[in-house]
Order: sequence, then C-alpha cells, then structure tokens
Amino acid sequence: MPLKNCLKDYRARLGVNQQEMGKLAGVSRQTISQIERGDYSPSVTLALKLAKLCGVTVEDMFEYEEDEADGES
Repeated sequence: MPLKNCLKDYRARLGVNQQEMGKLAGVSRQTISQIERGDYSPSVTLALKLAKLCGVTVEDMFEYEEDEADGES
C-alpha cells in the first residue's frame, strides 16, 4: 500500500492505547489498528484529525509512496 504512516509512534508518544486514540478521533479501535498496519487509508478529515491530536502535520504522520506501476504510462 502506498500510504505509510507513523501513527503508532505518535500515539505511543501521547501515551494512549488504540482504544483511547479511537475515542479521541471518533473512530473505533479497529480503525486505528487498521491505519497503523497500513490496511486502511483514512479520509482526509480523519488524517487531519489524527495529526492534530498528535500535534504534528499530516505530512509528518503520513507519507505517500507511488507504486512503480503508477509512474508508468
């Protein structure tokens, strides 16, 4: 998946578990887990909310990497 993230690291810095982060962000623990594993790409709104909760920018938390096939014409 081309969207990588540091959510787990930032969540750990805050000292909250997945359940607590989910409550703060208004989503389930499962959603937080899926984002951390890279199995789910959050909406722009959720990405902004998570970054704000962690006190970082979206660019600090999420990084998009193009697949090799995406760059081919």
